[in-house]
Amino acid sequence: MMSLLVKEKLYINEVVLGTGFGVLMGPHTGKVFDPRSWAGDTNALTLEIMRVVLATGLFAIGVELPRSYMAVNAKSLLVMVVPTMAIGWVTSAGAWSARPFVHVLFPKLNYVSGLLISACLTPTDPIICAAIVGGKFAVKHVPLNLRRLLAAESAANDGLAYPFLSISAYLLTESTRGIAFEKWFIVGWLYQVILGTVIGALVAGWLFSQLMQLANRMGYIDRESYIAQYIALTLFTIGVTRTLGSDDLLAAFAAGNAVSWDGHFNDQVEDDVFSSVIDLVLNCACFIYIGAWLPFDEFNIPELGLTPAKLVALFLIILALRRIPALLVLYRWIPEIESWRQALFSGHFGPMGVGAVFISTLAIIRLEDSGVDSEQIDLLKRTLQPIVLFVVLCSIIVHGLSIPFFNFGSHTVTLSRSITRTLTRAADSPDWLLWARREPYTAENALRADVEHGTQVTAAAVPNDGLGTTALSPKSAVIVEPRELRGEVVILEDQPPAEETVRRLLCYRHSSHADTDKGQGRFEGRQ
Repeated sequence: MMSLLVKEKLYINEVVLGTGFGVLMGPHTGKVFDPRSWAGDTNALTLEIMRVVLATGLFAIGVELPRSYMAVNAKSLLVMVVPTMAIGWVTSAGAWSARPFVHVLFPKLNYVSGLLISACLTPTDPIICAAIVGGKFAVKHVPLNLRRLLAAESAANDGLAYPFLSISAYLLTESTRGIAFEKWFIVGWLYQVILGTVIGALVAGWLFSQLMQLANRMGYIDRESYIAQYIALTLFTIGVTRTLGSDDLLAAFAAGNAVSWDGHFNDQVEDDVFSSVIDLVLNCACFIYIGAWLPFDEFNIPELGLTPAKLVALFLIILALRRIPALLVLYRWIPEIESWRQALFSGHFGPMGVGAVFISTLAIIRLEDSGVDSEQIDLLKRTLQPIVLFVVLCSIIVHGLSIPFFNFGSHTVTLSRSITRTLTRAADSPDWLLWARREPYTAENALRADVEHGTQVTAAAVPNDGLGTTALSPKSAVIVEPRELRGEVVILEDQPPAEETVRRLLCYRHSSHADTDKGQGRFEGRQ
C-alpha cells in the first residue's frame, strides 16, 4: 500500500522491498513462514520457482526488444556478453592472481571449486536489471540504445551461464580433463546452448508466431489469447527444453525474441498491462521467497572457513573486478557505450540475484546427482550456497540503493526506480500503472513505440521541466531523429505541426540547443 510512496521519495525498488519483507517475515525474524520447511528437498523447490520467474522475465525482455534487434546488434552483444562473462568468471575466481581470491579467502576450497562458485556469480540478473531499462529516470538519463543493450545482455548471459557451470562441474566429477572438456563441448555447448536456442527460436518462437498470424487472419484468435501467450509460451518452452535437458533460460529468451521478430505480436499486445501485472507479481513473490530463504545462520561457520569478514571481502572483490575492468577495455568496440562513464556505469550495474540463486541451486543438484563422493565436493556443497547467497544479498542492497549516487551530469546515466519496464505515465492512468511493464494506449505511449522501433517521428510540445507534463502548441515542434535519442530535442518555432503529429505526442526533455536555426531538419508526421 505504500510501495509507490517509497519508490517516489526514497527511490527503493521492488527488489529491496521484496527481499526486506521476506527477511522480516522469514524464520530468522518474524517466523511467519519458512520456505525451507515446505518440502523435503528445498533445493528442487527453489530451482523450479527461480526457473519459472527467470523464464517469464527473459521471454518478456525478448518480446519487448525492437524487431530484429538481435540480428542488427549482434556485434555489440557478442562483445558485451562473451568476453565480459569470461573475464568476470576467471576474475571472480581470482585466476589472475598467484593464488585465487577464493582460495585465499577460503583455503579449504581448491581452484576448480572457486571456478564453480564464480560461475554462479557470472550472469547478470535480468530481473534486477529491468530497473535500468524503464522508468522516468532511465527514460531521461539512459540513452535508448544502451537501455536496450543492457536488457538484451542481461537476458542472454543468464542462459550462457550454463557452459561456465558445466566445465567447472565436469572438472570436479570426471576422471580426466579430456573427458571433462569433451562432455563440456558436446553437452554443455551443442546440446544445451545450441539446441536450446534452436528450440526456443524456431519451435516456440517463429513457428508459433506464424501459427498465431494465420489464426488471426482467419479470425480464430482474439486479443486476450495473444496476451495469454506470455505465460503459455514461456511454460511450453521451459517444459520442452527442461524435458530434453537443454538450456531452458536461453530458449525462453530466444522464443520471446523470435515470436516478436516481425512486430506482429507486439502490435497485438502493445496496449496491454495484464502481462505487466503478472510479471510484477512474480518478481515480488520471488524476492520475498529469497529473503525468507536466506540462510543467515550459515554465514558464520568458522570450521568451514566462512566468516562475515571474508564474505564481505569477497563481495567487494567481485564488485570491483567482475565487470568494470572488462567493460572499460571493451567499450570502444560497443557503439552503444559512448564514454568511459557509461562503461563504468554498465560495469557497475551487473547485479546478482535470481540468476545466481538458480545457478547455485542447479550446481548443488548436479553435484549430488553425479554420484561422485569426495571431501572437496562435500565441502563445496556445504559452502556454495552460503557464499553465493551472501553475495546476492549484498548485491541487492548495493545495486538496489545505488540511485541517489548516480549523478554524473546531463550526459551520464542514472539508475531507474523500478525493476519493471515503465513508460511515462499518462495523466489519466492510475498510480499503480506507473511501475507496470506496459501501459494502456495513449498518444504519448504510441509515439514512444514509434521511436523505439526506429521510425522518424515529429511531435509537438512546449518545453518544460522534463518530468512528463506537456502542453500542445501550434508554434512549437520537436524533431526527433532515432539515431540522436539522447534525451535531447530540437525546438523549431512558427511551424504548425500536422494533425497526425499533434495526435501522437511524446514529451522529451528540452535540449540546450535553444539557438537552433529555424527550419533545420525535416518536419514529417507519421501517416
